[in-house]
Amino acid sequence: MTDAPWMSFPALEMLPGFAHRFTLRHPAIAVNDERDVVVERLLAWHRQQAEELGFKGNSLCIAEQVHGCEVAALNAPPDQIVPGADGMVSDSPGLVIGVYVADCCAVYLADPRTGAFGVVHSGKKGSELGITTRAIEKMRQHYGTDPADLHVQLSPCIRPPAYELDFAAMIRQQARDAGVPGSQIHDTGICTSSDLHRFYSYRMEKGRTGRMLALLGRLV
Repeated sequence: MTDAPWMSFPALEMLPGFAHRFTLRHPAIAVNDERDVVVERLLAWHRQQAEELGFKGNSLCIAEQVHGCEVAALNAPPDQIVPGADGMVSDSPGLVIGVYVADCCAVYLADPRTGAFGVVHSGKKGSELGITTRAIEKMRQHYGTDPADLHVQLSPCIRPPAYELDFAAMIRQQARDAGVPGSQIHDTGICTSSDLHRFYSYRMEKGRTGRMLALLGRLV
């Protein structure tokens, strides 16, 4: 672990050809405001994070995130935020997917055999609707992904007893039920409500807070 305002995950670092990052709380950007305002304040820094990973500034793909279960398949960076989607999948080199979370879980999906990858936003509603299952199926349909090849990483998220539902456990079970080997499902176990110096927490900060950004892409 470093003092940088981002973290990475050993299980994903081991996969060749992919680059990822999970941004933490920025020490100098004010976030005591509504979501759209703070996301706009964080955007330049978030784009910088994608560029540091090796992606061009216009290659970052962001979803609207409506707490649903729609997953968009992308072959090029869209001209705008991807409407109606809470997750995105792709196999295109040079494209990087970004998903915002603040207590919800960002679920990273990487297939080193086909080069397919994805990230979904899975909180209470998304987990109950099975968005991880949907994303895995979309990767199978579009890119020929075999779930046995997938590596799944859960980001820090809110957990019991700070939250009444253990949606991280639901996500892990959905991945297993879809055919991902248990040894390839990874979870930090970290609760975002436990450390407000490192994480933004929607619940603890009563909705007026920033957003972590989960980034995953395939390098050219």
